[in-house]
Amino acid sequence: MQEHEKRKLLDQSSRIALSAFLHDLGKFAERARIPVNQEILDANKQLYCPHRKNHIDDKGWFSHVHAAYTGLAMDLIEEFMPELKGADFAPFGSWKSKQADDSFINAAAKHHKPETFLQWIIATADRVASGFDREEFERYNEAEEGTSTGKNHYTARQLTLFEQINKTELDKHDFVYRYSLKPLSPESIFPVKAAGYEHNDKEKAQAEYNQLWQGFTQALTKLPKSHRNNWSLWLDHFETVWGVYTQAIPSATAFNVRPDVSLYDHSRVTAALATALWRYHHENNRTDEAATKSLRDQKMSWTEAKFLLIQGDFFGIQDFIFASGGETNKRAAKLLRGRSFYVSLLSECAALKVLDALALPSTSQVINAAGKFMIVAPKTSATIETLQQVQQELNDWFLQHSWGQAGVGLAWTDASCNDFCRAKPGESSPYKALITKLFDQLETAKNQRLNLCGDAAAPIVFKDFLDRFDKDNGVCKIDGKSPASEQLDQETSISRLAWDQLKTGEWLTRRERILITRQSLNMASTLKIPVFGYHISFAEHEDIQGKFGEQAKNGNLLRAWDFSLPKSADGALWNGYARRTINAYVPKFDDKAQAEALLGKYAGEDKLDLGDAKTLNHIACEDQILQENHRWQGITALSTLKGDVDNLGMIFQSGLGDDTSFSKTAALSRQINAFFTIYLPWLCQTEYDNCYTVFAGGDDFFLIGPWLSQINLGGKMRQAFQEYVAHNPEVHFSAGISTTKPGLPINQLGEMAEDALERAKAHNPGQVAPSPKNAVNCFNQAMVWEDFSALATRRKRLQELSEDMDLSTGYVYGLLNLIDMAEKVDEKPENAIWHSYFAYRTVRMLERNKHLDKEQRKRRQAVLAEEIANAGIIRHGSNYRVALFCHLYQQRD
Repeated sequence: MQEHEKRKLLDQSSRIALSAFLHDLGKFAERARIPVNQEILDANKQLYCPHRKNHIDDKGWFSHVHAAYTGLAMDLIEEFMPELKGADFAPFGSWKSKQADDSFINAAAKHHKPETFLQWIIATADRVASGFDREEFERYNEAEEGTSTGKNHYTARQLTLFEQINKTELDKHDFVYRYSLKPLSPESIFPVKAAGYEHNDKEKAQAEYNQLWQGFTQALTKLPKSHRNNWSLWLDHFETVWGVYTQAIPSATAFNVRPDVSLYDHSRVTAALATALWRYHHENNRTDEAATKSLRDQKMSWTEAKFLLIQGDFFGIQDFIFASGGETNKRAAKLLRGRSFYVSLLSECAALKVLDALALPSTSQVINAAGKFMIVAPKTSATIETLQQVQQELNDWFLQHSWGQAGVGLAWTDASCNDFCRAKPGESSPYKALITKLFDQLETAKNQRLNLCGDAAAPIVFKDFLDRFDKDNGVCKIDGKSPASEQLDQETSISRLAWDQLKTGEWLTRRERILITRQSLNMASTLKIPVFGYHISFAEHEDIQGKFGEQAKNGNLLRAWDFSLPKSADGALWNGYARRTINAYVPKFDDKAQAEALLGKYAGEDKLDLGDAKTLNHIACEDQILQENHRWQGITALSTLKGDVDNLGMIFQSGLGDDTSFSKTAALSRQINAFFTIYLPWLCQTEYDNCYTVFAGGDDFFLIGPWLSQINLGGKMRQAFQEYVAHNPEVHFSAGISTTKPGLPINQLGEMAEDALERAKAHNPGQVAPSPKNAVNCFNQAMVWEDFSALATRRKRLQELSEDMDLSTGYVYGLLNLIDMAEKVDEKPENAIWHSYFAYRTVRMLERNKHLDKEQRKRRQAVLAEEIANAGIIRHGSNYRVALFCHLYQQRD
């Protein structure tokens, strides 16, 4: 296919996607009670809404009035959209042609009353996204507004999927939590208790919707005007702003359903399915009346595999990020943040490569988190052939630039409309079977990395490897194996990939936009190596005003992404560009750090200027406390905090029961990802500002920071995650904390962090099958989170007693020996004497204080016995070492 033909097909696909994306725009507009002309509204009801007969008279009434509002609302936002009335608006009829009935607006608004082929495409996608078969949808189509929570479409607020995971149907009738009707922000992604929030005041509820609508229409003014002529680019921006303002609007409030999927999640899945369905019919020349009839009847049409679900998975992330050479430690912080961000870029660009090759818009990508993505495409032989070519291009790039240590694997599964249906009573769920099939196929793809054994005709891997080395530059000082070609300084030569990674680490602290182009923009902040054929440039904030409008118009600018950090807890995450939630928080050398540097806090470390990113050595000093004698107290050390959500595969496959749907899967993936990419950067930015993010997204995270702050952060994250998942005990994560001195090779940091996490995952003292997980490992002590939280209290209490009673360091160190004895009483019964040793040592320590009388010593002995022996050693056993280590490390000079 020629490039101009591909762009034409992409524009057509984007129009289908946008029409499907906006099919429920009227739900937002109607609930906001936007001002309407009653005559036009009545005409729209006649055109778009199903008519129901009255039992009393023949007048009847119109159901699903939101469809009429979709047509009205489209007029209100039309000025911010691409031109919708051009002479050539394929596949829709031109505004002035005889095909006006098959217009863009009619296709969107007639999803409850479809007639033409394109209207049936979007109506079918709408039903499939919800998991409805024909009979179920007809019942839904005839139902009045009203939810299982007893609210109407104005007052109902969105339930959280997390509260439903692994609950029986009997448990699913009294949900406690709702999402606030607010735009996307670090605060609004957390559910709130329905009591005191959800109400039955219809006018108040409409006012809340109207406030949200006003924010949405105002946000549309920020869309770059110069990008409107590039349909796929503009659509990427629009998806973000739509998602920001509809992420907490319930998509369905009729048929007595649970309002647990947002308008955004339902819209984007509908758009992806509609695009693939149209493309399937278009590429097979089946768009006539017979095709329309087939879609309407649903019999043979719904059993035909028309969709291809494409999964992508980035493998080898750890090896890629933690590869090390001689110069790695010197530039560890910049390199780590650069590599981490670069991994996110590779994943995003791999998904873009698939979309671009198939001429599909960004809305065809329904899942995108932590190196994993899912794209909905038409199932055609051309699609499969293209995917095979893309996989080979991805493999070639990784073999050339990473020598096979990382890669992106693609797997695809065909599906019919029926495969997305929910279970009928007494039958198994077709959609659950599809999800299981997808997981199995991705596992197979992981074991076929880079296809090194799959093609007998493939060239020998790295056959020209030695020929690439220059005798003067030698090997890359960063990764220790690649040919060096770039001069970092007089003594350091590195590879182009290492140069790009270091520059990425530098630019992301000073830029907030990424531009993806076919041809290089030749900016000073453009990476040297094209990623899968795309050129990556980091741009300043002012570029949002359309500075690259000509590049957008001529098609060179493919994507423009905003990755800026949240500016406030409740501020809408919208800055005019499509947003990619890449965790980009980096600790910087600020005024406070500069003042503390003058007091000797960073003695012996490199000097930094204001605004510079802190090195890991600087970060290691941040938990020291300045004493009255002007000395800094506490160890200089780093802690890595690595974790992931437990049993996530099982949650996706069976956690929501037979009631799950494609929209719910996409929503659940997005919401899990949001905790680590929206809330966590905000938490680091506001409360743990010296925490450095190696990676965070999807279901896992890897953070490095000052040793004690990271231990505290682990507890804070666990507490916040409980609130985030509506305190459902079935949803949790495990984490490993590893504490080291600064200067350790970064690959060793990665290995130690992984080992700590594995120890946490393996914690299973009751030998329960399967392992319960939901644990943390700290100082080589694995425990459940409740014990970890309790130990934080014990640690604070120990600090208070140390200050009140002047506990000596020797006394506290001696407690470690008593713990050794206490945990081995079963092996050696004589170790039970530790109680006596504790009492003896406590008395001796107190006797040294001559200011205490006998009664005071007795009271203090009782306090120490209760706190340390009972609440500490007896209650927590060997885990009490965590409290002791933390206390001791804080006292060191």
